[in-house]
Amino acid sequence: QVQLIESGGGLVQAGGSLRLSCAASGRTFSTYAMGWFRQAPGKERSFVATISASGSSTAYADSVKGRFTISRDNAKNTVYLQMNSVKPEDTAVYYCAARPRRTMNPNDNEYAYWGQGTQVTVSS
Repeated sequence: QVQLIESGGGLVQAGGSLRLSCAASGRTFSTYAMGWFRQAPGKERSFVATISASGSSTAYADSVKGRFTISRDNAKNTVYLQMNSVKPEDTAVYYCAARPRRTMNPNDNEYAYWGQGTQVTVSS
């Protein structure tokens, strides 16, 4: 069982930066691929970024490529999402998720554990 707790959300102006963190419980964090997803009001949950268990591989949605960076610190059981040059369309609840496999994956149905989400609001 893995528990995930996101933090770092808030209100930011367009063009600004924000860093989300996701702290995981348990001793198996380093064997799980991790992902960030988001859900905007009235929309379905969508993929943002994913990282392999070792941290050596990453992938991004086209909408955030070049602006967001996913990383992890396995010694701290934490995954991060650095968000730069944010836009109003990045406004959403952001969720981190853990996949009980070492390889990354952009499909949310591959993830077994989810955090409660953190709100990110980008003002124009």
